[in-house]
Amino acid sequence: QVHVVESGGGFVQPGGSLRLSCVVTGTTSRMYAVGWFRQAPGLEREFVAAISYGGARLTDAASPKGRFSISRDNAKNTVFLQLISLRPEDTATYYCAAAFTDYSTYVPREYDYWGQGTQVTVSS
Repeated sequence: QVHVVESGGGFVQPGGSLRLSCVVTGTTSRMYAVGWFRQAPGLEREFVAAISYGGARLTDAASPKGRFSISRDNAKNTVFLQLISLRPEDTATYYCAAAFTDYSTYVPREYDYWGQGTQVTVSS
């Protein structure tokens, strides 16, 4: 049974930083890609970043370039999303998802396992 658990969200002032973590368990040594998505109230879920098992990164063209970065530690089954210079418009629930693919993807339907989300609130 695959489980995906996010952590690291919280309340931060504009300009602050957070590091979100995503732990994926139950993969039984299969390679998997991980994607981060976010959804703000009343808005569609949007892709933020993804990373393949081998470390190939994918970010959306509209993503906050230079402010969000994705990395992973396969030994710890953990993927990180570093958020810096946060803005109020970054406020959302951030979701992590896992897919048994050998490539990173921005397509939500390619992800089979999703976490419950972690809330990021940016406000003064």
